[in-house]
Parts: sequence; structure tokens; C-alpha cells
Amino acid sequence: MARSWSAHPGWPAKLGPLVVSAGSVTVRPVRLRDASAWSRTRLDNRAHLEPWEPTGEAPWEIRHAMSSWPPLYSSLRSEARRGTMMPFAIELDGAFCGQLTVGNIVRGALRSAWIGYWVARDAGGGGVATAALAMGLDHCFGPAKLHRIEATVRPENQASQAVLRNVGFRQEGLLKRYLDVDGAWRDHLLVAMTVGEVPGTVCDVLVRSGRASWPR
Repeated sequence: MARSWSAHPGWPAKLGPLVVSAGSVTVRPVRLRDASAWSRTRLDNRAHLEPWEPTGEAPWEIRHAMSSWPPLYSSLRSEARRGTMMPFAIELDGAFCGQLTVGNIVRGALRSAWIGYWVARDAGGGGVATAALAMGLDHCFGPAKLHRIEATVRPENQASQAVLRNVGFRQEGLLKRYLDVDGAWRDHLLVAMTVGEVPGTVCDVLVRSGRASWPR
């Protein structure tokens, strides 16, 4: 598998662990056998996730049934093979609790991508998203050899904005009526960072700030 994706620097890879107040966080490639955990987590966290995610064509229950995971996984895997995406699962103490996705990877003179994430409500507030995002950024700027990473967030999503600030993102602008989210066109803040802005690694910054620690 690694040979077939050799043209895609940094993929596949397992990242971490990094320890936060909620527990030990790792990030690894999504798997076909994630179907049950993915479906259960998405269905159980509908109220927590749906207000911040793009509007879907089918009802939430259908889009997140176990039977929906194999075609979604196949699509993610195809993008990974083409080198345009790195689709990861986030684990807390070894259990699936969310996803981290690096998408729209462009090589050449740009060497950029966007990054997005979600975690279950039970994993919120314990540093899980911050740790996963930090590991993902270090992987993008290191083995994946990218220069610039962008993210977007709704102005109303204060929790996600805090996560982005904690890992060093800076705001670049406001995207008016950018994305159809929860049934309406919503404004989004555009944030970004480049490899030269990171003093060492993002994980090092978190550890020095006391927000995370390395495993003993």
C-alpha cells in the first residue's frame, strides 16, 4: 500500500499519541471497519454536529447509516490515492471519536491544502480536537511537505475558533455567504498558517503552553 501511494508524501501515516486532559489522542488513516463506530458516533451526535456542517441532500439518518460508510470510505481512499486528500480518524484512548481531513492538496509552487475536523460531544472541551489538529498540522508541514494550510469556521462557532487559535491559525478575512450549512448560505471566517510561522512544531507549542504532554 505504501508503494502504491509513494507519490503522495506523508501518506499513509499514524500520528501521535499526544496526551491531553481527556486522554491519549492519536490520528490514523480511516478504515473500512470504522463503519459501525463512525455511524454510531455521527447519529448520536447529530444535534452537536449538524448546525456546523454542509447541508446534505439526504436525511441525516440515511447519510450516516452504516451502509453509507463503505462508499464514503471508497471515495476518501480514491482521493488519498490521487494525492489530493489525507482522510484521518481521531481516536481517544484507542476509541474512534471523530475525523480529521486534509483536502484539496495542491503541489507545485502553491503546496497548500485545507484542514477540517469534527469530534464527538463527549470528547469536546478536553483538548482532543486541539491535539488532533496540532498533529495534523505538523504532519502537513513535515512529512507531507506542504507550505500553507487554510481552514474556515462560522463566526458563531466560538468553540472551533478557540481550537484554531490554540494551534496558531490567524484570521485572513470573511467569506460572505460562503457555504450552505444547516439549510442556509452562511458566512465563514478564513484562517490560515504557513510553515514559517511555526516555532518548532505545533505540538511543541501545545506542550510548552501546558495544553498537552508527551506520553511517558
